[in-house]
Amino acid sequence: MRRMRVTSALFLMATVILACALPSLATPESVPVATIAAQTMQALSTIVTPAASPAATSIPTQLASPTSAPAAASSLLPRSLYFLNNDKNGIVQIFRIERDGKTIHQITFEPANVASYDISPKDGSVVYISNNQMFLVDVNGAGRRMLVDGGPVNDNDRFTNSVGSPAWSPDGQTIAFSHGGLNFYSVGSGAINNVLTNQIDNSAGFPVVREVYSPAAYSPDGSKLLINIGFYEGGTLGIYYLANNTFVRFNRADGGNVCCSATWVPDGSGLYSASSVIGMIDSGLWYINAANGDATTLLPGSAPDGTYNFAEAPQIGPDGKLYFFFNNLPQIPTSGHTPMYLVRSGTNGVTGRAQLKPDLFQNINEVLWAPDASLAVVAFAPVQDVYQGGEAEIVYPDTRPNVVLTSFAENMRWGP
Repeated sequence: MRRMRVTSALFLMATVILACALPSLATPESVPVATIAAQTMQALSTIVTPAASPAATSIPTQLASPTSAPAAASSLLPRSLYFLNNDKNGIVQIFRIERDGKTIHQITFEPANVASYDISPKDGSVVYISNNQMFLVDVNGAGRRMLVDGGPVNDNDRFTNSVGSPAWSPDGQTIAFSHGGLNFYSVGSGAINNVLTNQIDNSAGFPVVREVYSPAAYSPDGSKLLINIGFYEGGTLGIYYLANNTFVRFNRADGGNVCCSATWVPDGSGLYSASSVIGMIDSGLWYINAANGDATTLLPGSAPDGTYNFAEAPQIGPDGKLYFFFNNLPQIPTSGHTPMYLVRSGTNGVTGRAQLKPDLFQNINEVLWAPDASLAVVAFAPVQDVYQGGEAEIVYPDTRPNVVLTSFAENMRWGP
């Protein structure tokens, strides 16, 4: 399951700079193999279990195993892999790598950058945002039709009319998206239902963001929707409940925000949220009860022994274990990227935690786990100061070496 990252409201609207960060990818033959910068940081410590940790009873001790269609024996990937990159004209488009891990197809051919997108879990249809419009195409990019036209973007109030963040429901019948708030588009009827309106304060004569809402991902059963809640600076996460049209923010007992990457557990009863940086938000690992949004701190950013915990991309495997990237350091890294190890533990992030590979992974920008945790596709930044996308490599939770898929990928998604 893919991970979700919440950022400030201003950053969410800054996708216009995306094209400047992406190398061109015209055809499979033209893809150069980028050289990732050599590791510049040494392992600062071995994995340390914090002295104090919550009781294992605070979260489920055994979670239902995810299911996924078995891949063919010759397949490198469990499913086709979608991502954003520049085309030969420098315009951001959607591309797909087939299960062989080699064949690349360009799916969209827009005259303006594709800002965000999602893949239907039912038939592979692609919904995406370009030029402040939401479009739908079939699995191969054909049959293009416009679903929503946001009109020209008002640079003085992008939070009101910007269209973005489409997310398919598991049954393929509804697309959640942001446009002045949280909306649902019915694929069958074309009807649009606005359920949350962005909170913008115009009392000073110019817009000041209080809260803006955008969808992240449905729960596996489609009954709940993870949403990003953006503030003027920073943000948090929440859950929208479709049955009674209500939503709650993630709640920490200490009043702090829960951030930044979040993943549904297979049965939809909760989520894991992780943060690998300390700054405006805390680092650490949390479990969120989907019934009420209450967050249990599993790995506090500031551990009781004076060290710091960092976590990224938690994923439950079919063995009921938690797989994630982790490090415990004696001090806060000076870089925006924390060097991480790949580990496996019990569901509380502590019990039986073991390092799975000797590698210290540098400059992780994005992680997409296979649904069965058999592998992760990781986008590594070429240098420390790049924080979007990078060389996409398969990382296995065993002794197999990494496999490079493409020189650049961002906003990766699995096909059905």
